[in-house]
Amino acid sequence: MTTTTPEVREPVKPSERARRDRRGGGVMSSTGLYVATGIAGFFFLVPFYLLVRNALATDTDITGENWKFFPTDIQWGNIGELFTDETVPFGRSLWNSAVVATLHTAGVLLVCSLAGYALARIPYKHANKVFYAVLGTLMVPTAVTFVPSFVLVSSLGWVDTYRGLIIPGLFSGFTCFLFRQYFLGFPRELEEAARVDGLGYWGAYWRIVVPNSLNFFAAMATITFINGWNSFLWPLVIGQDPGSWTVQVALSNYMTNQTVVFHLIFMATAMSILPLVFVFLFLQRWLVQGIAQTGIKG
Repeated sequence: MTTTTPEVREPVKPSERARRDRRGGGVMSSTGLYVATGIAGFFFLVPFYLLVRNALATDTDITGENWKFFPTDIQWGNIGELFTDETVPFGRSLWNSAVVATLHTAGVLLVCSLAGYALARIPYKHANKVFYAVLGTLMVPTAVTFVPSFVLVSSLGWVDTYRGLIIPGLFSGFTCFLFRQYFLGFPRELEEAARVDGLGYWGAYWRIVVPNSLNFFAAMATITFINGWNSFLWPLVIGQDPGSWTVQVALSNYMTNQTVVFHLIFMATAMSILPLVFVFLFLQRWLVQGIAQTGIKG
């Protein structure tokens, strides 16, 4: 008679059991994350679908009772109608917005980065007072300075000019604050090495700090460009002639007290966001890295 010895299994170590449990929980959490991301992405893309759908439809398709997922007869002619409309010079408005947003971005980056670097690096007994004054500008409502700014611009003869649209907004207290916070965390060793080579504050800023801070500059450029492109109230007041309208002012002229041209509103909106989409897609990696590098420390 033969006997079989029972198989002895080695006990599972607690660390291995915990690793298996985490692996199973990780799969479930990943699945939930994908589902949540998919749902959020769907709701995020719905407005863009409606924008494109209505931009290529007629006013009847947009306001009619019989809703269709996509119009049966796609109106590609809406694009040509948008740029040939004599009442609203949309092509000129796109050009004006591109010029204003680009020059505004370049000016803000230069002015605010210099101010932030000076507040972070140049020893000055009143530096903190100046910094608190800059922060104080963030608490002043825009409406308080709007009328004095317009009176000043008008007295200089800058109405309906690029100077009037760009120069009054070249300083941003919030952007200056972010630059100061970033420069406080910038390695001082690099600047000290530059000063050993005979460079002053300007030389260290231009030759050392800027080339090693391109990620943050790109992030600030993206945010500033989007804000400049979407600006409405100031260009509405300064750009009184149709030839100096920006995109946002041109969009408002498709909806008046008498008429509302729905298909042109949607088509113009779709055209106006394309530059922002391209800018964001090109600079999104630097945008995330730059915001992460601000430090937000005092």
